[in-house]
Amino acid sequence: MKKVLVANRGEIALRIIRSLREMNIQTVAVYSEADRDAPHVKAADEAVLLGPPPSKDSYLRGDKILAACKELGVDGIHPGFGFLSENAEFANQVEEAGITFIGPSAEAMEVMGSKLAAKEAVSKYNTPLVPGTEEAITDIAEAKKTAESIGFPILIKASAGGGGKGMRIVENADEFEDQMNRAISEAVSAFGDGAVFIEKYVLSPRHIEIQILADKHGNTLYLFERECSIQRRHQKVVEEAPSAVLTPELRKKMGEDAVNVAKSCNYVGAGTVEFLLDANHDYYFLEMNTRLQVEHPVSELITGIDLVKEQVKIARGEKLGFTQEDLKINGHAIELRVYAEDPQNNFLPDIGKLEIYKKPEGPGVRVDDGFEEGMEIPIYYDPMIAKLIVHAETREAAIGRMKRAIKEYQIKGVKNTLAFGTYVMNHEAFVSGNFDTGFVKDHFNPADLSKKDEKEMEIAAFLAEHIFSSNASRLKGKAQAHKTSQWKKNRTKI
Repeated sequence: MKKVLVANRGEIALRIIRSLREMNIQTVAVYSEADRDAPHVKAADEAVLLGPPPSKDSYLRGDKILAACKELGVDGIHPGFGFLSENAEFANQVEEAGITFIGPSAEAMEVMGSKLAAKEAVSKYNTPLVPGTEEAITDIAEAKKTAESIGFPILIKASAGGGGKGMRIVENADEFEDQMNRAISEAVSAFGDGAVFIEKYVLSPRHIEIQILADKHGNTLYLFERECSIQRRHQKVVEEAPSAVLTPELRKKMGEDAVNVAKSCNYVGAGTVEFLLDANHDYYFLEMNTRLQVEHPVSELITGIDLVKEQVKIARGEKLGFTQEDLKINGHAIELRVYAEDPQNNFLPDIGKLEIYKKPEGPGVRVDDGFEEGMEIPIYYDPMIAKLIVHAETREAAIGRMKRAIKEYQIKGVKNTLAFGTYVMNHEAFVSGNFDTGFVKDHFNPADLSKKDEKEMEIAAFLAEHIFSSNASRLKGKAQAHKTSQWKKNRTKI
């Protein structure tokens, strides 16, 4: 593989390009008109304009991407995450064009892309599943009876869903039909597929995911877990590895189940198996993401494995160069997703210019980003500015390092989640490890950030007044001394 096109943008495109460069592989970037001056475009050996800013006119134009590959002699495509990364049809088109798709097969994507098909596949390996329906709901009245037999609260989920779309929590039978109709409508709108199913709502769950790697020679390994329970709108904001609550025995069991999930669909490449862990430490299969995850850097830091390089090696047909026994957990890593969002206004996205943008540095600090000072945050894409990742010898040290890195990170011009990151790092629930996916709902009060801002303003005002008073006294003294000396000087002349 001599030339790879990265079919993505921003921080993940730049991160992939860097690993490819270290492997002496030429790179081709793609970009929209909104990303013309983006760092990932400058970093690549060649770059291709796809079209106007909207994704449907640029990053989702598989036909234009394949045309560029043909014109430039590309022999591999890395899709990153999002956009076309889990599009089975695109993966097929890539292979049919004689280009290597750096990811799993289209068949594996299709199985794991449908939550119902995924549940059916993994059940053959006795993977723990949340109690619920095994098929898409067609009869709402019958589904209501099933929900009552499972016991409320229950969760309605879109089969083709993700990111919290097409998902509804139902507390009691009276609201079942209304929530069901809303879930179906949202699923149709978001995915073009109204298939939904129901399952028992796991109370106080933790979101634990296992990173796996599988080559084309039958070797499948797990690279331990990531804790992803700090979320807003069912989407992650803070991730860490390893989890603060998994025992070595539970880690091994979940890892082996994740390997079986991968085997259930003949998976090849890097993937992530997600589980819900309840208060009793019982866990249930949630879904499999058939791509690189946003939070993959924390797994890289605790294992020393470059997952992008491994993806490329696997796509080239190479065997994994290590065994399960070779893998060890080294220290602790935490990632904060730095979003252009306002935590004080329900995490609503913000846009604008990065008037000041200075990244933290120092030991154990990594920043994966795709922006530079002076650039605009476009409205067309995910509002993530960067991923701030730290690594240290212990969890306590990693938390301290993250707080230091956040304090050094300077962003002016757009509202962002840095202050929220500090809030999380300081919160007793996070520090103790006693938290779940309800952290934001149960613990976060936007007013707390306002109080912090007000306190900082008070301190700044006090310091400014103190400095002003000190300078005023000093200057007054100098002026008086000057006046006296002038009087003496003039008196001498008389």
